[in-house]
Order: sequence, then C-alpha cells, then structure tokens
Amino acid sequence: MKVFLTGGTGVIGTRALPALVADGHAVMAVARGPEKADLVRRLGGTPVEVDLFDAAAVKAAVDGSEAVVNLATAIPPLSKASRRKAWALNDRIRTEVSGHLVDAALATGVARHVQESICFPYVDGGTSWITEESPTDHGPGPFHGAAMAEANTARLTAGGGIGVVLRFAQFVAVGSSHTTSMNAFLRRRVNPFIGDPDGFVSSVHIDDAAAAVVVALRAPAGTYNVGDDEPLTRHDAGAACAARLGVKPPHPIPRVALKAGGSHATAIMRSLRVSHARFTEVTGWTPTHPSLRTYWPDDADESPEATS
Repeated sequence: MKVFLTGGTGVIGTRALPALVADGHAVMAVARGPEKADLVRRLGGTPVEVDLFDAAAVKAAVDGSEAVVNLATAIPPLSKASRRKAWALNDRIRTEVSGHLVDAALATGVARHVQESICFPYVDGGTSWITEESPTDHGPGPFHGAAMAEANTARLTAGGGIGVVLRFAQFVAVGSSHTTSMNAFLRRRVNPFIGDPDGFVSSVHIDDAAAAVVVALRAPAGTYNVGDDEPLTRHDAGAACAARLGVKPPHPIPRVALKAGGSHATAIMRSLRVSHARFTEVTGWTPTHPSLRTYWPDDADESPEATS
C-alpha cells in the first residue's frame, strides 16, 4: 500500500515508519530539511517536504496515495504542559492539519485515514474499565485539538472512506523528553504520575504503539483504545518504575502543589483504567510490553535515531 505519513521523524513515527516498511508498504514521509530527509531514508521511507498548513500543497502531496497516517503532533515538555499557550501549536496541528489531510483524501480518492489521538479526555472512571463508549471531556483545555482531529477523521468515513482513530495511552519511550523528565522525578523520590495515588494510569510502550499503527491499516473504520494490559494505580506505577530504575519508591506530589497547576494539571489527573479489548478483537493486536511492572526505560538505554 502507498502510505502518506506525517510525524514520521517524531517519537512514534521513527518506530512506525520502519514497521510500515517491514510490513510491505511504500511510505512517503513528511520531512522538514535535509537532516530529517536523511533520517526518513535511513528508516526506509521516501522523504517529501510540504507545508502541512497549506491545504493546496497537502492535496498535491497526498494525491496518488492509498492511505494517510497522521502522527503529527507538537506536545510540550512536562515543564510547560500546565500552560495553555504551550499547547497552541499542537492544537493547530490537530485541528488544521488533520482537516487538510482529510480534505485531501476526500478530493483525491484516498480510501483510508489513520489518526493519532489520546486517551486522556476520558472522564475519570475510578476503578472501572474504560471502553470506547465511555464518556469524554475534551475541553476547553489541552485536549480540544484531539476532538477536532477525531471529528475530521469521521468525515472521511461519512464520505465513504475508512477513518481509523487510535486513542493512545501515555507513551513510554527511550529518549522521549517526557520519560526522561519522569525519570528525573523518580530519582528525586517524587512520583511523576500526578493525582490520586489510588487513581489509575494507562500507558503503552512506543514499539507497541507503532505496531498498532501498522495493523490499523487493516482495521474497520472506528475509534480504538491502544494501551497495555495492566493499567496500574499511580502509587503502584511510581513504585514499579522506581524499581526498574533501581531507586527507592517515590512520594506523591503534595495536593497543594497539584492545585497550583490549574485546570490543565487537573485534566491529566483523571483515573483512566483503559481497555484495548475492542482493538484486539478486530485486529489481533496485543501489547508485547503488558505492564509498567515489566518495562520502563532507563536514561542509559540506547536511544533511537530521533526523539522529537
């Protein structure tokens, strides 16, 4: 299949691109500048430089493809994640770029669109399992763009194509700025999984996320959760990750400090025990890293070629 890929030089893209190539797909990946273009070639793809905010340019670039995979994001580092302005570019990408890509697919006859999304907008589920039918709350806040990207994907399905939304749990990746920051907290004995210690967090290893992108090219139209088998409470997640680093169990961040983060911090403190049962049922995908008890990268682990 001829695949047009955005975000191919990012954290998930650098894993998804070679996985797509290994599965037999011809991948044309967006790359800005010669260094990113060289990276795309090393990963087995064909680089293309296009301004994703230019609708006409996107339409021309997508023409001739059989599927579009949109992994483009601009997630701010943890140190800035509580600031609304820090999400502005990511919101624009989720909203405008996803719209341009779906418009291009509809105009040029591309049959399938796979859109990266997130599990964070689900309403706090307590100890209950969260499925794709569970209620969501996208905003206003850092999740508004995800809602727009999902709505754009649904337009392709409504127009006769196959729109697939992958709602990923929190990525865990070697070299990721978020994972590196969380390791720094753990080494200071501070639990980076903020919120109620008894609330659940759902994660997914980046290699499992990349594998999900590949099988999404064979999935029926719809929305699917992608996470590990065993979401842990924040207390257990912090203890498990500390053990993987060989450090003592962390302490939770004081509630007073959490309140200072405002609504954006509150939005990522929901209890999310997310189930991937639907995706597994329709595609056969299962995570090879089932729980944070069995995987968590140390900063000393070998880093991938690109981490942003």
